[in-house]
Amino acid sequence: MTPPSPPRRGRRRAVLVGLLAIVVYSMGSVGLLDGAKLAKGLVNIGVFTRDLFPPDLSVVRPVAAAMVETLQIALVGTVLGAILALPLALLATRILASAPVCAAVRVVLAVIRTVPSLLWGIVFVVALGLGPAAGTLAIALYSAGYLGKLFYEMLEGVDPEVVEAVRSVGCTRAQLARWALLPEAANELLAQLIFMFEYNVRASSIMGFVGAGGIGFYLLGYIQLLRYDLLLTGLLLTLAVVIVIDRLSALVRRLVLVPATPPGPAE
Repeated sequence: MTPPSPPRRGRRRAVLVGLLAIVVYSMGSVGLLDGAKLAKGLVNIGVFTRDLFPPDLSVVRPVAAAMVETLQIALVGTVLGAILALPLALLATRILASAPVCAAVRVVLAVIRTVPSLLWGIVFVVALGLGPAAGTLAIALYSAGYLGKLFYEMLEGVDPEVVEAVRSVGCTRAQLARWALLPEAANELLAQLIFMFEYNVRASSIMGFVGAGGIGFYLLGYIQLLRYDLLLTGLLLTLAVVIVIDRLSALVRRLVLVPATPPGPAE
């Protein structure tokens, strides 16, 4: 392999030095090079950690009920988001739609993704009032933005030979989606949907910060009251639920996703 020429090595070195300078400057701008501030932060973390233990288990029942509500928000929000995302993804797929339609739908999905789920929560709290309905719609819309992008990328990644084979028999665009794109991309679509649910469980945990239901309402209250022992109880319960969901998601992948069949030996 031919080594890079001296001018190219010089350009690479200049780029690396420039990037390093930008990183160091940015660290200084955000205060990460302020020794006194960092030392004070370590002391505060020590105090915070001390106040976390031991966890106060007296609030397990109401926190567990709020955790169930969080799971409901995540589940319904993910399902509604997927229902909205799939048709948008089909319209954003170049194989199926015209360039202007693809561009317009992709802009819509980008706008939805740009707004954080917590901000969508505020929007729906203003529209619907406090409660889990606002959090569910916020999760649904945020999920639609991300799943829409992931879905159309999966659909456009289908083997071109399969697409051409279906097109060659005179199928319409709807038939092409039904008989080629969706079956071929089904595993990837389902895997992304499962991952989105896992993510939404975490995202739903803070919806209560803006009054949109879930365990976040309790977590925020414990922080405001400086009851870090109660906060730890809520965090431990959330951690346990997340671990269980991760295990269940792995089980669902093994049971539902169709494994690719390796080609047999050449005859």
